[in-house]
Amino acid sequence: MIFFDTTSASSWRHSSGLARVSRRLLGELGASAAGAGWPQIAGMAGKDDWFLTPELFSEAERPGFASFLGGRTCRLAAVYHDAIPIKHPAITWPRSVGRHPGYMKLLARFDRVWAVSQASRDELLGFWRWQGVPDPPPVEVLALGADGPGAGRAPVAGAREGPPRIVATGILEPRKNQGVLIDACEALRREGLEMELHLVGRVNPHFGLGIRKRIAAAGKRWPGLRHHPGMGDPELAGLIRTARATAMPSIAEGCGLPLLESLWMGVPCVCSDIAPLVENAREGGCLVVAGNTPDGWRDALRRVLTDDALHARLCAEAAGRPLPTWSAAAETLRRALSA
Repeated sequence: MIFFDTTSASSWRHSSGLARVSRRLLGELGASAAGAGWPQIAGMAGKDDWFLTPELFSEAERPGFASFLGGRTCRLAAVYHDAIPIKHPAITWPRSVGRHPGYMKLLARFDRVWAVSQASRDELLGFWRWQGVPDPPPVEVLALGADGPGAGRAPVAGAREGPPRIVATGILEPRKNQGVLIDACEALRREGLEMELHLVGRVNPHFGLGIRKRIAAAGKRWPGLRHHPGMGDPELAGLIRTARATAMPSIAEGCGLPLLESLWMGVPCVCSDIAPLVENAREGGCLVVAGNTPDGWRDALRRVLTDDALHARLCAEAAGRPLPTWSAAAETLRRALSA
């Protein structure tokens, strides 16, 4: 049996990347996995079972967890996301910054680890080398699903009336870098090019207030700038399908699910040139912004908004390229943990 760790996920109400990974993997694993919190799993799992966690954890948050890992009453597997709290502590939740070094060290006690991208795999192995971890467990890449809930794979809808739309999905915070989109779009508007910019995501209470104030101020002179703090999956899919393109100007990601989900719906994505996004963009359907600068974003958005031939090519690439699915990700785990 696979005991799937839902210790934190059972109380989540948001749709962050962590939440989406947890919900979709557990759902696709079906009867082969049982979701439960860590204390319950510790009392149920035996030597032939697997404890599989996609969550973040620490000994402080789960007293006795290190002893559970060391005791190995069952086999241990984990899905690893990223080292963002270590690499960008000044703009990351304080709780995450305090937890993350210990979390990454505890992962070395697992039997199997899957990273959500090649870039995240490389950083985890590099961290373990830096820490002098002897005999670390094998780390493989798990391709996360592009098929967002309620979003069938289909070409982008035809042209809509009104200004073209850009949609950016993600929590409002410095890491997601929504400010560069506002800068680029406002520069294009001064050139006479109109567009809508839809920002979809909750506000980070520690670091997102500045961008929220900026959106409110800019929205007074630009009606096409809109923030959607809460949006269900079907509504979000409908919004993306009406977009000219989506945008991901992030300065750090583990995988970049919104990019994959945009391509699944046949909508091109303009993205920054960080390694995880380039990794998912290289097979087509994306326009990568070298340097991730305001000028670079202005030029890239101008191209995708005005060059119909480029846009048609990107749409065709997005609709035609093979993309990973959540069922395939679950099957990868199921086969590996049943071997």
